[in-house]
Amino acid sequence: MKPFTENVIKIIQNIPEGKVMTYGQIAALAGSPRGARQVVRILHTMSKKHRLPWHRVVNSKGMIGFQDDEYFQIQKLSLESEGIEFKINGAINLEQFQFWPEST
Repeated sequence: MKPFTENVIKIIQNIPEGKVMTYGQIAALAGSPRGARQVVRILHTMSKKHRLPWHRVVNSKGMIGFQDDEYFQIQKLSLESEGIEFKINGAINLEQFQFWPEST
């Protein structure tokens, strides 16, 4: 496994309940500031294997990235069950709910 992939997995595993991180934020912390799409790929292929809290990762606007209604609802309900609130426009207030790890 490449170091970037290992770093992404470690970062995602450490997102606490009730907090979110963005794809770009994770990519930058993992060492590739332009690697947000790679984070998406890692989540898609490795979430089950590594038991990643995939639902805690959102886009840079604080919105759920899924277009598929079923996965959108699963992610939204999972976040709400952790106390995360959505604004009327469907976004999460990143100032309130975004997680910034001290170290990775």
